[in-house]
Amino acid sequence: MNIKIFQVKRILIFLLLISFTAPGWSQKRTTKKAKKQTTQKKSTPAKKKTTAAPVKKKEAEPAVAENEPDTMKQKTVVITSSFKPSLRNAAKVNFSAASPLPDSVLPTLQYNVPSQNLVFAYEPTTLKPVALSIDSLVPWENSNYIKAGFGNYSTPFLQAGFSFGDGKQTIINANVNHISSKGKLPFQEYSKTGAEVIGIFNPNDNIEVNGKVYFDNNSQYQYGFLPDTLKYNKDDIRQRFTTFGIKAGLRNKQENSFGISYAPSINFSAFNDNRNGKETNLVVDAPLSKSFMKIFAFNLGVTADITSYKSDSAKGGTINNNLFYVSPAVQYKTPNLKIVAGFTPAWDNSSFNMLPNFTLESKIKDEKFIFMAGWKGYYNKTTYQYLAGINPWLQHPTDLLNTKMNEFYAGFKGSAGSHFTYNAKVSYLKYNNQPLFVNDTITGKSFQIVNEPDMKAIRLHGEIGYTEQEKFSLLAGATLTQFSDLQVNEKAWGMLPLEVNGSLRWQLLKDLMIKGDVFFWDGAQYRNKVLQSQKLSAAMDMNAGVEFTVLPQLNVWVQFNNLFNNRYQRWNQYEVLGFNVLGGVVYSFGKSGK
Repeated sequence: MNIKIFQVKRILIFLLLISFTAPGWSQKRTTKKAKKQTTQKKSTPAKKKTTAAPVKKKEAEPAVAENEPDTMKQKTVVITSSFKPSLRNAAKVNFSAASPLPDSVLPTLQYNVPSQNLVFAYEPTTLKPVALSIDSLVPWENSNYIKAGFGNYSTPFLQAGFSFGDGKQTIINANVNHISSKGKLPFQEYSKTGAEVIGIFNPNDNIEVNGKVYFDNNSQYQYGFLPDTLKYNKDDIRQRFTTFGIKAGLRNKQENSFGISYAPSINFSAFNDNRNGKETNLVVDAPLSKSFMKIFAFNLGVTADITSYKSDSAKGGTINNNLFYVSPAVQYKTPNLKIVAGFTPAWDNSSFNMLPNFTLESKIKDEKFIFMAGWKGYYNKTTYQYLAGINPWLQHPTDLLNTKMNEFYAGFKGSAGSHFTYNAKVSYLKYNNQPLFVNDTITGKSFQIVNEPDMKAIRLHGEIGYTEQEKFSLLAGATLTQFSDLQVNEKAWGMLPLEVNGSLRWQLLKDLMIKGDVFFWDGAQYRNKVLQSQKLSAAMDMNAGVEFTVLPQLNVWVQFNNLFNNRYQRWNQYEVLGFNVLGGVVYSFGKSGK
């Protein structure tokens, strides 16, 4: 019993001790926390004043041993103010640099570049021209115009052009023209009328079919009779030539899968006059080319030129003049060299000839200078239509002999800059059966055809040109020919020894075009009535014209011909018209293709 009372006393005394020591221990802990917070606040400046939240005291648990350590984790609250960092101002660095003095002494630099021989296995292919594709974004417009005017010498003038088609698969152009004049001399009159329709058809992207139908009617009078007191009526001296023709062709625009290009064509014409002279001409041409190994090509052409001429003056009433030839050749072509070599077997009626065909073109100095040389043989087909185109006052030919030509030539061509071009060539020519023109020995108003079986000539030919887009174009050419070694005739009757010509087209303003042409030639040799040779005087003919716009679709034009009023003669006893002026209007209109 006493023991139990003693244990109870001990427990009570222990509880009393804890109750007295607990307030001091708690106050000590609070003091340490407060010192820690004060130290942190001093180390960090604060913009805002903060107050620490009071910490609530926890009540002591009743059942804790006197000597047991306090294992409860204490919580600490640290309050800091917001912080804004800033950089210290840096000191600027000042430079006091000065530019160096100029050095006028050029340094001597030496380079040691080893020579290297480069060999490229790749050989670029040559460029080939192709047809320009029509821009599909721009609508095709069929342009039409009518040009009409009148001038002195009772000269009406008419020219018109019309176009049809869509510009892609079908293009058709139709042209008509007429001009006539009446000079001061008796029967010094002429009239020229023509019409043609040209069509181009593209059934697909690689095939082109072309055709042409044409008509020409030319009338003039043999007014060059002497003495001029002779009396004639118009029917006695009228010369009227009428031509009707049709031409058709086919070609591929690009080589096919076998490397073959072809362009066969056929041309038929009927030519007649008002004196029972008739002629038909049929020409069939079939050129073909096959390329292989990129730099080689084989060319082959077959041509048949068939002519039938009928007149009262012809031998036997009818002359058949046929020419057939085959032209095989091998072509070697690189970017800087082009060589064509071959022979042309030809049958001139019943006469066989082997004609040469050798040409060379070599590009020098960045392709702006090209040297050319060659030896070529060819035929100039002699027909009634061809002779009438040279001299319209001729008599009916009694025979038709084709002219065989052999030409050796050398020259050069090229360009200087972007606008200037040039071309020069010297040739040695040999003629066989060259037709010449002589006046008849009675009145001299008509020309007879005489044949020269063998003739030689040296010819110099040159051309220059300056072109700037479509605004300015100046072209000039000259040909000097020295005829020699004639076998039958004394002179080359009717052939010009010197010809010089020039042409100017200048778009001075947007609506103003200036045109000019000049022709100069030395007089040809002719034979007088007593069969003596004489020479015509040199002649010059200069023309000028201007065309300007007055309305969007209307232009006014003026043309001046033979400005110096020279009464020269191209053919003996046939004086040309003097100063001639024409003027008129051009009306243009169009319609967009579908």
